[in-house]
Amino acid sequence: MLKITRRAFAVLAAATILAGTGAASAEPIKVGILSLVSHSPSIIAEGKGYFAEQGLEVEFVPFQAAQPMAVAIASGDVDFGMTAMTAGLISLAEKGAVKIIGGALQETPEIDGQKILVSKAAHEAGVKTPGDLAGKRYGITTAGSSFHYMAHKIADKEGFERSALELVPLNAVPAVIASLKSGQIDAWSIVPNIAAGLTKSGEVFEIGKVSDYIDGYQVTTVFTSADNVANNRELVEKYLAALSKGVADYNAAFVDKTMSDEDSTEVVGMIHKYVYSDRPLDAADPAIRAGAMRINEDAKLNVSSIEDQLEWFKSENLVPAEASMDKLVDTSFVETF
Repeated sequence: MLKITRRAFAVLAAATILAGTGAASAEPIKVGILSLVSHSPSIIAEGKGYFAEQGLEVEFVPFQAAQPMAVAIASGDVDFGMTAMTAGLISLAEKGAVKIIGGALQETPEIDGQKILVSKAAHEAGVKTPGDLAGKRYGITTAGSSFHYMAHKIADKEGFERSALELVPLNAVPAVIASLKSGQIDAWSIVPNIAAGLTKSGEVFEIGKVSDYIDGYQVTTVFTSADNVANNRELVEKYLAALSKGVADYNAAFVDKTMSDEDSTEVVGMIHKYVYSDRPLDAADPAIRAGAMRINEDAKLNVSSIEDQLEWFKSENLVPAEASMDKLVDTSFVETF
């Protein structure tokens, strides 16, 4: 008896839709991704045919940090991205080049979130809690990155000067990981699935949780060019519709665990093409599943968190003092809270 998986059915359904309109009518788009599990919704949406259902043909463009992705979207080299707010993103929004259109990864009380980590050397030297980080070297990708923001929020709540943290820009996540494991930096904060792999090695120790320092943190956002928002609203809506179906599958597979083992295994296979692809699938599978954080249903956006982040960027003179929420965010596409 012929067995058709849900994925195969979705792809066949998408193909049927395209056959009715002509496959050549599919609109090509480029979507920026980082090699992180939190970028899985786009990968799932492509693998399950959700973009095809919307008449979109996706090409993924890999990045190693958030800032370059924002620049690529502003220039039109990439159409959509899903990553953290950065100084570069805000500055580009202020110039009328990009817009946040939705929310993605979210710190929520019921789900294990980002971890604060220290190197083995730092731990052995007495860094046991985030309060011990004053005077230590804290790894970030770039100035104005989400890692920079998290570091300062930790300092603020622990009551020591932000300047007491020695921030070490390393440009890309793999470089930060290598520096933490070797002891070239003392501390870093990162999503739980990466944190779990590092602490398991015995070279890195967990000393705290980011959620204890930032309430309701909207870790990543969905964004596109201001030109798309102003002149191609239908494209933005189609992208968000497909992405939202990918988000629902991601949460069902890894966060709520309501998806069947067979279907979640199929989803892991899709993600493995882009995340932990240097490992065999059987080794990558537990790493992909471990420590997944919730991604907001239907790309709902926590505007209070975005505003808090914007005010921090302004307080550090990382963005223009006149930078505003109006120029940064378009709230007309998704529900906000």
